[in-house]
Amino acid sequence: MAVCTGLIVANLYYCQPLIILIANEFNIPEADAGTITYLTQAGYAIGLFFMVPLGDKMERKRQILITTFASVIALILAATANSFFLLAVASLLIGITSIVPQLILPLAASLSEPEQRGKVVGTIMSGLLIGILLSRTLSGFVGEVFGWRAMFWIASALCLLIFFMIRKKIPQNMPTFKGSYGQLIKSLFTLIKEQPLLRETTLINMFCFAQFGAFWTTMVLLLSAEPFSFNSATIGLFGIVGASGAFAAPLVGRLGDKGNSRIAVGYGCLLIAISFLIFYFSASSVIGLVIGIIFIDLGLQGVHISNQTRVYSLLPEARNRMNTVFMSFSFLGTAVGSAYGLFLWELGGWHAVALGCLLLSALAFGVYGYTFKSKRKALESINE
Repeated sequence: MAVCTGLIVANLYYCQPLIILIANEFNIPEADAGTITYLTQAGYAIGLFFMVPLGDKMERKRQILITTFASVIALILAATANSFFLLAVASLLIGITSIVPQLILPLAASLSEPEQRGKVVGTIMSGLLIGILLSRTLSGFVGEVFGWRAMFWIASALCLLIFFMIRKKIPQNMPTFKGSYGQLIKSLFTLIKEQPLLRETTLINMFCFAQFGAFWTTMVLLLSAEPFSFNSATIGLFGIVGASGAFAAPLVGRLGDKGNSRIAVGYGCLLIAISFLIFYFSASSVIGLVIGIIFIDLGLQGVHISNQTRVYSLLPEARNRMNTVFMSFSFLGTAVGSAYGLFLWELGGWHAVALGCLLLSALAFGVYGYTFKSKRKALESINE
């Protein structure tokens, strides 16, 4: 499951180190080429919201297989696109069909024992996070040596391989929801209304994922310009730095099993804020960028895995729908964050990006502090 999630989620990030190559082929500004990054993330958010809930109604293995095959088709469309418009459409479709990790995670949570759930989620998240981060390294190298189209051909072949792996290895899992698809989607809004913990975790994740998206989109523009002038292969190597922090995911999951998930969320938010302080002073420093990447990836893992473990502790019969709300808004945050980062880049360059992301950190801390205060008041009123 960890291997499948890592290889499929990578589809969302292959395009990032390739922005410069794509801009050169279609003769468009680099910032315009960067729009495919947030179109892919927006597609992912759409797929999460409208397709993941079906996992509570449709047999999960069958849904995973259909979606994986659709992803193969979307990747081939990107590899053969003869205009930027077609590439943009393909990018949206790649996002929509790359939701398989968010179908696998609730399935894994359903198959695991409650006392092991955090560890299981953390282990699968390790695969997912390594896929996210190493995808940039792989695509940067492939793009530089073989061209950007080759990366999408390779990705389509990998997804086809995954299709047969899933067919052979992953067990069937029957759903429990008996209503219509319309009732299924309507129930998402009921969950948002009735589950304060879901609202808290989702909002915090949104702000943290927005920072993540803003950073990785604009970092490509920073490293391709003076004083660095790096090519796509060199830019992709920065993904290895972030991948080193992904091995902390099972540890974060174990903390969740011990009931320390909320504390881990707070520390994660703090690490992300510190990373942007480092980035602000590292506009011309590779060492500073490397240190900042380690901080932001460790912080995001702390926030995301801890919040996801907390969400999975609620309503076992609605795990896919809970995950839908949690992840669709998280990746909507990534898409908006990527667009926000490009806007800040045009407005004031790297320093504007760092300051704008510190504002998002403040908003995440605001939600964290407000919900902590609300819970403390609720406990005090119960004790009285």
